[in-house]
Amino acid sequence: MMEQLAFFPEQGKSSGIPDGLMEYVPRLVGQADGQQLMAHLLATVPWKQKIVQMYDKQVLTPRLSAWYADAETYDYTNLRRSAPSLWTPELLRLKALVEPIAGVCFNSVLLNYYRDGNDSVAWHSDNERALGTHPTIASVSFGQVRAFDIRNKVDHRQKYSVKLEHGSLLIMKGSLQQDWEHRIAKSTRPMGPRLNLTFRVVI
Repeated sequence: MMEQLAFFPEQGKSSGIPDGLMEYVPRLVGQADGQQLMAHLLATVPWKQKIVQMYDKQVLTPRLSAWYADAETYDYTNLRRSAPSLWTPELLRLKALVEPIAGVCFNSVLLNYYRDGNDSVAWHSDNERALGTHPTIASVSFGQVRAFDIRNKVDHRQKYSVKLEHGSLLIMKGSLQQDWEHRIAKSTRPMGPRLNLTFRVVI
């Protein structure tokens, strides 16, 4: 029986998440190394705030983003009209840690910077045609622990959560993008900054 979200542990997954949707590695990067990498990326990445259409008006997304990729990779995120930023040595080292676990060679990474508890991403699926039908996406988190919620697209009572720890890796796979949607909700509790990197294969 599916479990409805109630009270979550401070880290890790709520129980009962269906098999084949995700894999969670709590300490891919150590505490000190993660803090150093996060500080470097926050200071050097060309962060941008996207403008999106919300019904009849344009609004700013409640987070900052950046897109890095191989030189020939199409920028499906529309973060910029020019070519994507190319991999930095730091991003390549993190990519090399992620790929053997995910079993995928990624050609791009989307970075999201959540400045505080007001920054968020609404319910959505990463089901763009450029990602293929059943993409494997590797998500690495640094900084503030935030809840990664998923819910079934047909039955919203089927809902789960993963508390993403500093330095953790979450691999999204299987039918997660087809049958489920996910979010990082706003929080009324005081929250520090969080940095998230999602490694993807753009076809």
